Amino acid sequence: MHVDAMAMPQPLNRTGDVARRVQGAGFAGLLFTETGRTAYLNAAVASQAAPGLELSTGVAVAFPRSPFVTAATAWELQEATGGRFRLGLGTQVRTHVVRRYGSHFERPGPRLRDYVLAVKACFTAFRTGSLDHHGEFYDLDFITPQWSPGPIDAADPKVDIAAVNPWMLRMAGEVADGVHVHPIGEPGYLHRHVLPRLTEGAAKAGRPTSEIAVIVPVTTIVGDTDEERAAERELVRASLSFYGSTPNYAFIWDEAGFEGTTARIREKQKAGDFAGMAAQITDEHIAVFATESTWDGLADALRAKYGGIATRIVLYNALTSPEKTERYGEVARRLTA
Repeated sequence: MHVDAMAMPQPLNRTGDVARRVQGAGFAGLLFTETGRTAYLNAAVASQAAPGLELSTGVAVAFPRSPFVTAATAWELQEATGGRFRLGLGTQVRTHVVRRYGSHFERPGPRLRDYVLAVKACFTAFRTGSLDHHGEFYDLDFITPQWSPGPIDAADPKVDIAAVNPWMLRMAGEVADGVHVHPIGEPGYLHRHVLPRLTEGAAKAGRPTSEIAVIVPVTTIVGDTDEERAAERELVRASLSFYGSTPNYAFIWDEAGFEGTTARIREKQKAGDFAGMAAQITDEHIAVFATESTWDGLADALRAKYGGIATRIVLYNALTSPEKTERYGEVARRLTA
């Protein structure tokens, strides 16, 4: 099991220090989300600051960038990392894509499928000089040596996608190299939906499910005293209420035995009652959707919960302080060993 730390993109003059600290602590890799700053530029700086560290975007927004631009960026990062870069892509939601980025969002699942295939066609073109992709949303058939980065001494970058619903999970199994599970993807959901749907998609493509990485962000509550864990528990309560407010994710709560959670959260959200949103997440929710432990017991608790399911786990709050980075790094080393 590989263990990554998750980072929000930083001002670029800070990224190198973050990458070196993560590498020194013992993590396998560093995963960059994409919000107000780009994941790709942070990954580029990290590749030079911490050679040998595995880097990934988790996830970068696909549709506002052409497949060729994304492929070329990933290609350069794969070269810069010596083959240790994973391209993680996601759709985002309609409001962001249309109103913030000014891009198309119609039929996001099929569009992302075509996007992934177009990116992979570009990788082939960089090696062969021939670009030939004709999909439902993207047509790419022109490349010249001047406009190609050319071959690199590394395998093509792995392309992972974010997926939640059954169709997207099957699609990931069919065309992607890995899937980024949602932060409220508890083990029951992984068994009920993620693994079976990935297997169905892989079977359709004629490849083994073992070729597909299952990348799972994990929410932890850790401390050696009741007071430490109680403080972290309240932070997790607020975080889960934010992630659980999306209607498309309601079925995850419902199937875990917490029917109506999303509706109750959204009622408070519409009223601007953020404390009320968090209050909808009970201690019973937290026991299912988070991992609570002492520091000495955390590696075993995570292994018991995600062993045999996750290929990579991503620790959400490992970078809140240098001390915590070191302690989470010890956990990462134990899990890797």
